[in-house]
This record gives sequence, C-alpha cells and structure tokens, in this order.
Amino acid sequence: MIKTNFLCPLALLLAVGCASDAHKSAPLRAPAMIGSAAITRASYQESAEEKQSEFADIANVDSGSTENTKPDSSELLQPSAVDETKNEAALPEPQRLPAIASESVGALTLEALQELAFESNPAIAQQAARICALRGKWVQVGLPTNPTVGYTAGEIGNDGAAGQQGVFVGKNFITAQKLQRNRAIVAAEIHRAEQQLAATQARVRTDVRQSYYGALLAQRRVELAEELVQVTTKAASASKSLLEAEEIPLAGLLQTEIQQQNARVMLRTAENGLDQAWRELSAVVANGQLAFQQLTGDVSALPEALDWQEQLARLQTESPELAIAMAQVERARRALNRACVESVPNISTQVSVQYDDSTSDTITGVQVGIPLPIWDRNQGGIRQAQAEISEAMRNVERIELNLQRRLADTVRQYADARVTAATYENEVLPRSKRTFSLVQRGYEEGEVGYLDLLAAQQTFSQANLSYLDALKSLWQSKNRIDGLLLENSLATVSGE
Repeated sequence: MIKTNFLCPLALLLAVGCASDAHKSAPLRAPAMIGSAAITRASYQESAEEKQSEFADIANVDSGSTENTKPDSSELLQPSAVDETKNEAALPEPQRLPAIASESVGALTLEALQELAFESNPAIAQQAARICALRGKWVQVGLPTNPTVGYTAGEIGNDGAAGQQGVFVGKNFITAQKLQRNRAIVAAEIHRAEQQLAATQARVRTDVRQSYYGALLAQRRVELAEELVQVTTKAASASKSLLEAEEIPLAGLLQTEIQQQNARVMLRTAENGLDQAWRELSAVVANGQLAFQQLTGDVSALPEALDWQEQLARLQTESPELAIAMAQVERARRALNRACVESVPNISTQVSVQYDDSTSDTITGVQVGIPLPIWDRNQGGIRQAQAEISEAMRNVERIELNLQRRLADTVRQYADARVTAATYENEVLPRSKRTFSLVQRGYEEGEVGYLDLLAAQQTFSQANLSYLDALKSLWQSKNRIDGLLLENSLATVSGE
C-alpha cells in the first residue's frame, strides 16, 4: 500500500489518455469530391513479383509478425469536408444547376432540360446523401474509446470498519494505428461513392438526351401522320369525283377511304406516342411535373461517324463503372492492411484510488493488461481480405470486357442506323415524294389508276416511317456512347 495524493493518479491518467487519443484521432485531409467530368483511370496491374512480395508480407503477419504494417500516408487522407466539431457533415452538392426562368420557357432546349434534371432528379440527391452518410461513418470509426469511471470497495465490515472505498478510472488504448486504418477504409468507400455519384450524373444526362430525342421524333411522327391524313383525304375526295364521272369503279373509292382511315389511326397512335414520350421526359427531368411545351431541335442533322478505337479508349479511361470497380480494389487492399494488425493486442489500463478506513491511508491501485494472441491471430480475417482483393481485381477485368462487348454492339447499331438514315434522307425520301406527287396528279387527272395511287401512298408512308425509325436508333445509340453506356437513372442505383 502506497500513500499518495488522492487526485494525482486520476488526473495523470486522464491527461495521458486524452493527449494520446487526441493525437490518434486528428482529422486528416482527403481529395476533393469527384464531379461529372472525365474520370482518370488508375492502373492496378501488378507484376508477379509484387504479388509474391505482398502475400509474403501477409504470411509474416499470419505467423505473428506485425512489422512493416504501418499504413501508407496516402491511405490516411480523409474527406476534407468532415468536421469532428460538428454533429453532421455537410451534404455535397452534386453540380446543382440553375432552374429555367419562367419567361424563357417557350420552347425547351436540350440544355435547359439537362439543367432541370440535375436540379430535381432524386437519383442524384440519393447518391449525395449516401456520401454524407459515409462521411459521418468516417468520423465515427476513428473516434477513441471512452474511459470508464466507477466506484469500488473492499474489506467492508472488517473489524467493524468501513473498509477500503474509492473510485477507479479505466481506459482501453487502441494500438497499431487501428483507428487510422479504419478511417482509411471508409475514405476508400467515400471515393467509391463519389464515383457512383458521377455514374448517376452520367445516367441522368443520358436519360434526358434519350427522352428529349424520343419526344422530338414523336413530334415528327405526329407531323408525318397529319400530312398523310391530308394526302389521303385529298385522294378520297378525288376518288369520289372520279366515281361520279364513272372513271373508276366503286372499289377504287373504297380503297382510298381505307387508306384515309389508316392515316387517321396512325395519327391517333402518333399522338399517343407523343404523350408517352413527354411523360417519360417529365419523369426524368421534373419528377413528372413538367407541363407540355414545344421542343426545339433538329433530329435530322446526322452526327459524324465514330472511330472504334477512339471510343474504346475514351470508355476505358472515363467510365465511372471502371472507376467504381477500381475504388473497390483499393478499399479491399486497405481492409487487408487493417486485418493484418487486428491481432496486435490493445492495452487495458485501470487506476483506482481508495481510502482505508481502518488505517486512514489513501491507497492507489494500477492495473495494465493485454490479451494474448495465442490461438486467434485473425487468420481467417486475413484470408478473407486476401480473397476479397482477388475478387475485386477480377471484377475490374470483367467490367472492362463487358464494356467492350456493349460498346461493340452499340457502335454497330450506330453505324447501321447512320447509313440507313443518310440513304433515306438523300435518296429514298426525295424519290418517294416525287413519285407520289406525280402519281397523285395523274390520278386526279384520270391518267393513273387507283392501284398505282395506293402503291405510291404506301411507299411514301413506309419510307418516312422507316426514316424516323432509323433516326430513333441512331440517336439512341449515339446518346449511349456519349453517356459512357450508362442510362436508366431512375431504375438503377449505382453501386448496388
């Protein structure tokens, strides 16, 4: 038993513990959040020698050695937006763009629709909230353990005395920089979430472009159907006149009237298609609250031909899907780094100060203990982390090949649609229109039979519909390529 000041050991323990934990939990900086700009792809290719060296280090840790396990300083870079003095982290702004001024809304442009989508699409806000949640997780996993304070008593009633009564303070000290390594893992998760936000922004941009061109083409179909209704109505009126003049049989009039009714049905279905296209555009852009307005744009302006190698290189360097996969590789590596030090014992300390009623002495007690890593050295956790690294690296290879396969199919669709649209625009449509005009004039003058008129009408109608179909396929494939093969933002949450 040692006589000493009652408060000195308690104050000394608290001072040491607070100073130690304050040093360990000091916030560190991290790279700024990634936006929707091009994403530079990092190289994760490893040589056979590097892999052998890495697994040799892992084997040393598995056998009990903990040397050379200090995390690299770059792994400890944390999100700069985290402020441990506040209860919550600031929500990252995912490129919020100004809304369209009401006086400028007469005919919507593609740029205006994209601004609206980035401001109101819930998928972007959802990903931003996920990043905010991870920033809070980063704060939590690096916090030191709380001290314990309690009352202790012993030898109560011995010789009728109150015995030894006092207080104790305990503290667990986390060793091997485990808290910093925990934050390094979450920092990698934040980086992956930022790449997922970039992927969501790309999906939204593609969806807006797809819906925009779909609505423009739906407008063109309505215009074509209205033109066909006028043409067939005029042909039916001419057939009545020719029938009254007994120049054509009744069957000729009936056939032209059938064509007229078919044109009216086409107009009604085209109007329904326009309604659908606008509702889809409204869902992507303004949560279904966008009032119908005229769109401006020219779908007939054909884009340039694409080079396969150029597009493949662009996809491999800018794809958020690859960036997400490689961020997962980095997260797995940091998880292995953390698993390798799990078996390093943490230190448990306790200081007690008691007053001995029988001797009137102040007694101080000190306890220090560590668990002995005899059987459990986290061997299974290390092997799991090793396998997760291998899985993440194979996932990168899988995504690379899958992107190449999807790009090949989309580029082929683009090339086919571009050739078809150019041929119809330059060759087929002018000839079919001129042919129909000549046959219609000859029919009105009684020089051409009704069968020839019906054939010319059918050719003209089919040529225009095929042209619009080619334009639709062309712009769909072009938008997918420009959007790095990412779409369906409302149906897909990046990273799930």
